[in-house]
Amino acid sequence: MSEIANSVRSEALSCGDDSLELRVFRAMIATVVITVVAAVIFAPWRVTSGLFLGGALSLLNYHWLRTSMAAVLRSETAGKRPRVRIFRYVIRYFVISTVVIAAYKLNLISLPATIAGLCSFVVAFFVEALRQSYFAFIRREETF
Repeated sequence: MSEIANSVRSEALSCGDDSLELRVFRAMIATVVITVVAAVIFAPWRVTSGLFLGGALSLLNYHWLRTSMAAVLRSETAGKRPRVRIFRYVIRYFVISTVVIAAYKLNLISLPATIAGLCSFVVAFFVEALRQSYFAFIRREETF
């Protein structure tokens, strides 16, 4: 009862290493590679390039988000007040939307395929959820 949200250390929120983040990132990469390879075989080139561009932007966005949040948590554990600059978040989405709009205006991509590529993190989180469920239900252990 004596523990409140402000007294919880940030180390309690992570498992000590970056294994969860690394698994999610690898699942994102695998998702992008599998969909692009399948699109090369079965889909037109605009769909393939859209999936590739969306997947690459999704990976870049995940990396930017992970590094900016790590910087915020690092400053919080150092005793400083975290300074989240809204400009970094706005510029990230501005860069992504500018690249997508430019590629679409140049008729290089399929917009639905690009949006599907941008959603590669959804598949990665489902893969991780299935993995965690397997360890929790089948093997009777939790790996959080």
